[in-house]
Amino acid sequence: MGPYKIKRIISTNEIELELPSTIKIHLVVNISRVYIYRDQVEGQRKEWPLLVVIKEEEEYKVEKILNKKKFREKDRYLV
Repeated sequence: MGPYKIKRIISTNEIELELPSTIKIHLVVNISRVYIYRDQVEGQRKEWPLLVVIKEEEEYKVEKILNKKKFREKDRYLV
């Protein structure tokens, strides 16, 4: 999902990210959720899924669900 810029460091384990308004998450995250961005290996292709617009909201079409698990009483899917 990214890369995104770090807006500011709040404490030793919290940072605030610069995120687009379309991403609906809290801007302050734990540092353990952040990874250093590395460019793709030369010759490697990055293929993004096609964007689907449903009821004026952007969504992605899922080809296959690989796994499902419960996390805090909500279903999470590996696609």
